[in-house]
Amino acid sequence: MQIAAVRAALADAARTVQLPAGVRKLTATGYTPDSVSEPHFFTGEVSVDFDKAMGRALDELEITCRVLVGRGDDRAAQQLLDALLSGAGPASLKAAIEAARGGPGEPALGGLAHDLRLERVQGYRWYEHAGVQYVGAELIIRVIGDGRS
Repeated sequence: MQIAAVRAALADAARTVQLPAGVRKLTATGYTPDSVSEPHFFTGEVSVDFDKAMGRALDELEITCRVLVGRGDDRAAQQLLDALLSGAGPASLKAAIEAARGGPGEPALGGLAHDLRLERVQGYRWYEHAGVQYVGAELIIRVIGDGRS
């Protein structure tokens, strides 16, 4: 798997969420940006488990992503974050990202991987990014794919 391409495809999938009226569209990057335009999703740390099958047939990535929401109004920011972290609904990052799995028997992320799953959310808290405070959380995404490509 090509890690940079997988990260970019995850950001593309995240951008498809539909936020409530009056909220800026979610911005997303497949890398950790210097600064963010909130609300923002980005891919961060990557852990790789190589050789999960013989002949380099399977590698597994664990990608820690973050979503950061502005804090102009603490309650409204946390309500928006809650919507993004929900398991279903138009603003659900889980639903948007897992839609990129493709249909049964199809490869995930447009052919970049075999499969993916948003496994968990953690670290719901205040984050400082480039000197600015945001409310946010981490999303742990597991991606499996061919280690030979």
